[in-house]
Amino acid sequence: MIYALFLIWVAVSSSSAQQFYDPSGCSSDTSNQGSRYTCDSAQQPCRTFLVYRANQHFGHQNLLNISALFQVESDELLDLNNIASPLETLKRGREASLSYRVSERTSFPEIACGVFEGLLKSLTLLQENPSQGTDVETGVKLDVPLRCACPGGFARFNGVKYLVTYPILEGDGITPLSMKFSIAPEDLLAANHLEPKSTVYPNTTVLVPLKSDPVINLNVPDSPPPTPGFLPTITVEKTKNTKLRKLYIAGSVVGFFLIVVALLACGFYVKAVKKWKGERLQSFTDRNSVLSCSTARSSPRSGQTGRSSTNSCLSPDLLAGIKFSLYNYGIEDIKRATNDFNEDTNKIGEQVYKGLIDNESVMIKQMRFEDTRQVIDMHSKINHVNIVSLHGVCYGENDFAWSYLIFELPTNGCLKNCLSNQANRLSWHRRTQIAFDVATILHYLHYCIFPSYAHMSVNSRNIYVTSKWRAKLANIGSTLAISASTMNDKVFTVNGLVAPQNPMNEAASVKVDVFAFGVVLLELISGKEAAQGTFLKDSIRFLGGGANEGGCFEQLRSFIDPCLKNEYLIAEALCLAILAKACIEDDPLRRPSMDDILKVLGRMV
Repeated sequence: MIYALFLIWVAVSSSSAQQFYDPSGCSSDTSNQGSRYTCDSAQQPCRTFLVYRANQHFGHQNLLNISALFQVESDELLDLNNIASPLETLKRGREASLSYRVSERTSFPEIACGVFEGLLKSLTLLQENPSQGTDVETGVKLDVPLRCACPGGFARFNGVKYLVTYPILEGDGITPLSMKFSIAPEDLLAANHLEPKSTVYPNTTVLVPLKSDPVINLNVPDSPPPTPGFLPTITVEKTKNTKLRKLYIAGSVVGFFLIVVALLACGFYVKAVKKWKGERLQSFTDRNSVLSCSTARSSPRSGQTGRSSTNSCLSPDLLAGIKFSLYNYGIEDIKRATNDFNEDTNKIGEQVYKGLIDNESVMIKQMRFEDTRQVIDMHSKINHVNIVSLHGVCYGENDFAWSYLIFELPTNGCLKNCLSNQANRLSWHRRTQIAFDVATILHYLHYCIFPSYAHMSVNSRNIYVTSKWRAKLANIGSTLAISASTMNDKVFTVNGLVAPQNPMNEAASVKVDVFAFGVVLLELISGKEAAQGTFLKDSIRFLGGGANEGGCFEQLRSFIDPCLKNEYLIAEALCLAILAKACIEDDPLRRPSMDDILKVLGRMV
């Protein structure tokens, strides 16, 4: 590579040869030590050099153009760079307080990092020309304070004659630079106040201390040698004892074979133990199941209470996965917990009651016997912190036509009640956290279990809030999976809004959950019930365009729950509103996936 060295005169000089290196790039808007070399105005101006590379993008391809850029005589550059004519075009890659007149509309970073190739920072250029805006118009004359320094103090004492300003490119380093200028790496580090293992970065500058006129060695590669100098190397002599080497190899092979045999033996042993335990467990479960069914049919009104299996008729495969954690309750337990199914004090939904069992708040849901199996089977397959836990089951008093499932009841009740609670309204942070929790569990149901499961009944009544204001989704397994044949051209009503479906395959059913999630987002933002579905959808039409920026934000503020006052970030509110609008698109294929939704919300909590 050929370099062009440019001789200039510096009006002031540095106070010390140990200038600080600034690791931030030329376009950085931070000011650090070394962004502008420190100067001592008491010292006389000095002679110094800059390294500048010919730049074809800015028309600086010959010495005549470059001399005009740096306001120096072109003749001074001919001998210095060994060039016959100032009009000679420099090949791409050649290198080479003034003023600069802008030739076309541009910006400070483009001038500092492009035209002057990092010989000053854009922040410094802005500080020297504070009257200019972000964009610089054509014809404007700018003051350009280049990074130059004079040797002084310690540098002069050590015979340093020049401090050459060198812009770093990709591949440059301390070792290659010291070789290019034939100086010791320690001198280069000392001149820039760097440590021995310091790193230099592209688009920054370093000072090269020279004791004579600058000469660049063009045969030095830009990148350091492939083997790092700080890695210890040990010369290993070849052993002449081939018999010993063969013995080592044979021992290694035998040892590896023994390890493989031991691993296989352990695997067969573990498999045999699991099979033996499984057979004993199955025998025990079958025996208990037969006893339970016989007892229940002979004495349905036995009056026994507590967690018992006297009236259970659950088969072993039904309890797969949770048969050791799901309790069987007696009907008297359920009556006592619900005050004999008191609709005034204990009913909280359609066929859903609240109550206390063992001083723990529970939610008791009455279901048909054939639907109970589906719910238990679904809960046996999932395990997630954001799903309302299933505690146990109870069967009817006279027959098995009806049964009861007992779930946990989170402290703060359902999300609908939390949003309507005037005394303790949800803060913005809690609302975004609830949205993230619901998205997390829907993502789990759609992507993390096999086969994937669409909830089909996501709404603020089926979302419960814990004492720590985290969300849990209920009603898992209550909705049968919907196939593509039953969904084609079908219209679903979700929370008062119409979710039209025309899926190409069965997986499109998860888009109903996405639609419902969008409605829940609108409720969280506005604090209004989704029963006012058309009102909510009409209230965000301004997001589709047609309003100016100021009007858009004003309409958004009027849509947000007034109880939040100004205790929210307008940018987050706009993000949630746009996300909700995307979720309730009429075309299900245009709705985002729960994977995309989770990535957006993950940046807000």
